[in-house]
Amino acid sequence: MATHRARRRHLAFAGGLAALALTLGFTASPATAAPPPPVTYVALGDSYTAGTGAGGLSRPPVACWQSPGGYVDLVDASPKVTLVANLACHGAVLFPVPPFYDGVTPTVGQQIFAGQQALAGADLVSVTAGAVDAGSLLALQNCSTPNTQLCAATVSGIIANLPVIESGLEITYQAIQQAAPDAVIAVLGYPRLFDPSQGDIVIGGVTVVPVANQIQVNMAIDALNATIAKAVQESGTNAVFIDMTKRFLGHAVNSANPWIVLDLTQPLLDANFHPNSAGHQAYASALLSSVKLTQLAKR
Repeated sequence: MATHRARRRHLAFAGGLAALALTLGFTASPATAAPPPPVTYVALGDSYTAGTGAGGLSRPPVACWQSPGGYVDLVDASPKVTLVANLACHGAVLFPVPPFYDGVTPTVGQQIFAGQQALAGADLVSVTAGAVDAGSLLALQNCSTPNTQLCAATVSGIIANLPVIESGLEITYQAIQQAAPDAVIAVLGYPRLFDPSQGDIVIGGVTVVPVANQIQVNMAIDALNATIAKAVQESGTNAVFIDMTKRFLGHAVNSANPWIVLDLTQPLLDANFHPNSAGHQAYASALLSSVKLTQLAKR
């Protein structure tokens, strides 16, 4: 009986101390939560993801050309991200089929196959793809001339073939998801290259890219971006489309503050029509602001 009364007095005393502590503002400090681990990141795709425009201007004789300082490197600089592998290559197409496959550059499909181990544990995968397959090089070649009829015909043919590109993109996103089952796939689009409001591009008194051709190229890019967005939506994957159009407004190749490389005195430069350092920073910012890294790390 005495023991029972003593226990009740002990409990009452402990309760009183707890109440006093709350009254005086003393509370137990919770253990500090460990920060989430960095998001594991893999990059795939074409020249935009390979960093073209941020570094060297011309492709060296290598199968897979990457330039330092591209958006992937900038994303990797975030303390919340750990880049496991950047497998992207300048000039990469989706699959090794004509007419735009060069027979050397690893395709996006081959990149996925080669990166199976890295992709298996990835939280985040970014990709740019589809422009080369759509005929971007042919469009830029035929539209960077005063010939408006040739440019219009080229763009018309490209747009007519985009349903084929859409199918290839869907297959690609599904293959990425199969290889990286837990990853969010960030699919980045392409910026408009020209600002027609700035007038014809003229060099030495000669019109090199008339306004009509600038409009045609931008129209092709808009159609390609719509195709990419539709492929993302219909792929049945964790892919999300990140539109770059608005981010590059005011920063076309012929603007006062271009974020895209263009040296028409050297029209064959591989870096032409690719993001410069500021453009790659815009890509990195778009990616980091479009995915919730903290949630990815906790999954």
